[in-house]
Amino acid sequence: MSDEEKYDALLMNIASQHTGGIHELLDTLFGFFARKTDLYTSPNVDQKPEALILQSFHKWEKVALDKHKKDKAEREEADRIRREKLRRKREEEENVKNDPSSRIVEVTDEEAEKITQENAQAKAQKMSSNEPAVVEKKHTVAETKSSNNNEENKEEKKEDEDENEDDKGKEKPNAGNGWTGPNYSWTQTLEEIDLRVPINLNVRIKSKDVIVKFDRKHLCVGLRGHPPIIDGETFGELKKEDSVWTLDDGKLLHIVIEKVNKMEWWSRIVKSDPEINTRKVQPENSKLSDLDGETRGMVEKMMYDQHRREAGLPTSDEQKKQDMLQKFMGAHPEMDFSKCKFN
Repeated sequence: MSDEEKYDALLMNIASQHTGGIHELLDTLFGFFARKTDLYTSPNVDQKPEALILQSFHKWEKVALDKHKKDKAEREEADRIRREKLRRKREEEENVKNDPSSRIVEVTDEEAEKITQENAQAKAQKMSSNEPAVVEKKHTVAETKSSNNNEENKEEKKEDEDENEDDKGKEKPNAGNGWTGPNYSWTQTLEEIDLRVPINLNVRIKSKDVIVKFDRKHLCVGLRGHPPIIDGETFGELKKEDSVWTLDDGKLLHIVIEKVNKMEWWSRIVKSDPEINTRKVQPENSKLSDLDGETRGMVEKMMYDQHRREAGLPTSDEQKKQDMLQKFMGAHPEMDFSKCKFN
């Protein structure tokens, strides 16, 4: 703590007791000088009291103005970065919308009939080229279908059994590794949350009607004159200075939340929401190219381990432990491990 700050706690305590504001605080200070010091009457002071006071005032005025100017520049730069980030995100969404491969093309009845005939001919040619020499019996086909159904049921049952006790009752993530609820939906990457809140009113609202408050571990979203849509403690910490919101066409509130911890998946936005099972998150749904080297390596490891679990194989960490155990057992053949139980 610097010499300039060593009295801050004491002075803050004094200032907090002056509910009348700065005028009341200054009146108390100059009253103290009058009652307990000779500031106004001392013959040994070279400068007049007014000059002494103005000298200190101008000294700290310059410090305060410089700090205000610096803080304002930092806020404007952070705001510019947020706007640029949001602009890029909108451009990506527009590019996806304008992608010709994703468009639905209207055709006439004649064109539709021609396409249908071409598809039928191609299907017939494919079936004739792949037709087996021996025709299977109907009961064999039925047995095959029954076997496939049994395999699917076994896989679903195994997936349920593989769930941890803590994961039971949690919801499955949506396609964007988030959650879709009745009032809003969200998706996520390791770096940020993309939250969409539709405005279900008969009128088109304006930005001044929107209330969005970001705190380090709290989020409040709502409209003036209405109960909050979201108001609670967030799952993890967020960067309030890098989080931003926009109002699209007066009907959709789009909020981007920047995570502090970029190494974890959120199981919910606020703690009053239902939880999703983050063990079922699909990391490939996130853009690996957007991640730094360390985070990307961790995500790729998560993907590898998840695919191993789905195949009924040990994860990389479990395999490493098994290899170490086998190596130890091989180095000590004199020891009997037949009655040992390993987790």
